[in-house]
Amino acid sequence: MQIGIPTEVKRHEYRVAATPAAVQALVVAGHEVLVQSGAGAGSGFSDEAFELSGARIVDGAAAAWSAEMVLKVKEPIAQEYAFLREDLVLFTFLHLAADRLLTEALLTAGTAAVAYETVQLDNGLLPLLTPMSEVAGRLAPQFGAHYLSRFLGGRGLLLGGVPGVESGEVVIVGGGVVGINAAKIAVGLGAHVTVLDVSHARLQYLDDAFSGRVQTLASHAGNIRVMLPRADMLVGAVLIPGARAPHLVTREMLGLMKPGSVIVDVSVDQGGCVETIRPTTHDEPTFVIDDVVHYGVANMPGAVPNTSTRALSDQTLPYALLLAADPVAALKGDRRLQKGLNTYRGMVTHEGVAEAFGLEAVAPASALAAARASDVSAASTAPSG
Repeated sequence: MQIGIPTEVKRHEYRVAATPAAVQALVVAGHEVLVQSGAGAGSGFSDEAFELSGARIVDGAAAAWSAEMVLKVKEPIAQEYAFLREDLVLFTFLHLAADRLLTEALLTAGTAAVAYETVQLDNGLLPLLTPMSEVAGRLAPQFGAHYLSRFLGGRGLLLGGVPGVESGEVVIVGGGVVGINAAKIAVGLGAHVTVLDVSHARLQYLDDAFSGRVQTLASHAGNIRVMLPRADMLVGAVLIPGARAPHLVTREMLGLMKPGSVIVDVSVDQGGCVETIRPTTHDEPTFVIDDVVHYGVANMPGAVPNTSTRALSDQTLPYALLLAADPVAALKGDRRLQKGLNTYRGMVTHEGVAEAFGLEAVAPASALAAARASDVSAASTAPSG
C-alpha cells in the first residue's frame, strides 16, 4: 500500500504522524511511504532521516494526500477538505463530536476515517489517545501555573507557595489519564490537589497511588460547587470516548471562582467540560470571562513535538501496519480498530458522533458489509470488454 504523511497545517502544530523508525517499519513491511518535504522538521526529524528510513520525499500536500492511506496527527482543517475522497483511509485524531463541518466533509467525500481517540481495547482503555493524554495532562499544570502570573491576568500566585505562605489549590475534574498526570505534576509543583471523578473505584486507585497526598471527591454538581471557590487552578480532564464532553462547570458556576484564577480545559477538543471554554491557539492561548483566565489550546502536546511525536508514533504503528496490510480486513476483524472507525462510505459509524449531530449511526460491521456487498454487485454488473 502507498501511505502518505503530509505536513501538519494546523496553527503551531509541529508534530508529525510517524518517526523515521516507524516509517522504516512500514517500508520493511512492503509499503511505499510518501513523506511531504519538511513534515518532520518541527519535531526534529529531517527529510534526510526519512529518506534513510526508506521514505520517498514529495513536494506539496497534494502528493502526500494522493496515497491510499494518509497518516496524520491532527484532524484535517478546511483547506485540506479537498483532499478527502472515497478511496482514502484516513488515520488520525478527529474529535468529530465537536466538529460538524469536518464530519460533513468526511461524509460527503465517503472517506474511511479511523480516529486515534476512539480505538479502544476490550477493557475500555484508549491506547492511541493515552500518550497524548499523558503529555497534555503533564502540561496542564505547567501552563496553568504560568498564567497565574499577575502580568498575564492571573492572581499573581506561586502555585507551590514558599515557606510561611500557603500553596495554591488545583482542582482536577476527571481522574483518568489526563487527570492523574495533571495531579502528578501539580503535586510535584507543591500545590494542594483535589481530584473529582464519578468512579469510586478510580478514586480508591488515586488515593492509593498518591498515598493520600491528593484529596479525592465524588464528582457531582454539589462537590464541584464546593470546590470552585477554593480553586486557584481548575483542570478539565473529562472524557467520554468519541462523544462531546458534558458541561460540568456552567457559565453560572463560573462566578463562584476567584478573580484571576485559571481554567485549563484539556477536554476542549471534545467541546470542553467548562461551558465558557472555546478552542484557542498558542498565538493567543487565553481569554478572560468573569475575571477567570481560560486556557483552551486544542493541541497542547504540539508544544513539545519531539516528545509527543515519538510517544504517539510508537503506539499508532502497530495499528497502521494492520490497516496498511488490508484496511477492510483489519476493520472487520479487529474490534479495537472497528471502534476507531468514525465514518465509512458516507455513513457515521460511531454512536457518539451521530448523537452529537442528530444523525443515524450505522454499526461499523454493518457499514463494512454493506459497502463490500455494493462493490461486489457493481463489479458483477460492470460491462466486460
